[in-house]
Amino acid sequence: MAGTLLSFGHGYTAQALARDLLPQGWAVTGTTRSQGALGAIAGQGTTPLLWPGAEPDFAGVTHLLISVAPNTDGDPVLNALAKEIAARAGQFEWVGYLSTTAVYGDHGGNWVDEATPPAPTAERGRWRLAAERHWAAIPGLPLHIFRLAGIYGPGRGPFSKLRRGGLRRIVKPGQVFSRIHVDDISKVLQASIARPDPGAVYNVCDDEPVPPQDVIAYAAELQGLPLPPAVSFDEAELTPMARSFYSENKRVRNDRIKDELGVKLTYPDYRVGLQALADGGF
Repeated sequence: MAGTLLSFGHGYTAQALARDLLPQGWAVTGTTRSQGALGAIAGQGTTPLLWPGAEPDFAGVTHLLISVAPNTDGDPVLNALAKEIAARAGQFEWVGYLSTTAVYGDHGGNWVDEATPPAPTAERGRWRLAAERHWAAIPGLPLHIFRLAGIYGPGRGPFSKLRRGGLRRIVKPGQVFSRIHVDDISKVLQASIARPDPGAVYNVCDDEPVPPQDVIAYAAELQGLPLPPAVSFDEAELTPMARSFYSENKRVRNDRIKDELGVKLTYPDYRVGLQALADGGF
C-alpha cells in the first residue's frame, strides 16, 4: 500500500527511490540544502523542502528515509529533530538509514557480512557508525540500516571521466571494491518497506567485488576509448579522501537482501550495469 515518505537529504539515491514510489501513489517530501535543487525535486513530483530552514511537517508521515551524511558534529537530522522523531516513533511504519560499508573497516580483502563487527578506520566510517548507533538508540523506532557500497548509475560512473580524459587506472595489488547500481538500491529499499523488520541491517552491494582498474578498463572498452594508463598506488598523487578509500580492502556479502527480502539484483555485476548505462547513453 502507498504511504507518505519524508526523505531527508533527497539526493541521487533518494530520488531514484522516489521515481519508483510516486507512480505507485506515494506522497514524497524531500529535503535539500540547495535552493537551486528545489525545482528539479518538484519536477519529479516530489514536494521539495529547503532544510535546514523550513520546519519539516511530520503529520501523516508513515515512512522516513535518512541519507544526510554525518560529520564531526554528528547526524544533522538527529541534532535538530531527535526529540520530535522520538516522540513520534510509534507513528512510523518504516525508517531507513542509508549508511556505508566503510563501517566495517579494512579486512585485507576477506569477506564481511552483517554479522561482522564494525571496525571503521576512516573518519567517514566512524561518523557513519556513530550515526547508526544514535538512530538505533531511539526507543520504538522501526529502524532499518542499509550499508551501501560504491554507488553508480545514470550520470554517475566512469564514462564522463573517461570522455574528459586524464583518468588513470590506480593499481594496488589485491585491492577490490564493492559497488551497487542506484536502481538496485531502490529495489532493496522497496522490498524492505514491503517487509519491515525493525532492527535489521542489510549490506547493499552487487555480487562481484573487483579491482577498480577492471571497471575503468571495461568502461573504456564500451566507449571505444583507449585504455587509460595504469599507475601504481604508491606513485599515484591522490587526495586524502581518495587515498582513504584504498586503505580499506574487503569483499562484502549481500546474501541477506536475497534471502530475507527476496531481492533479485537487476545489475548483479559491473559488466551488466555498465553495459546498461552504455545502451542508455550513460
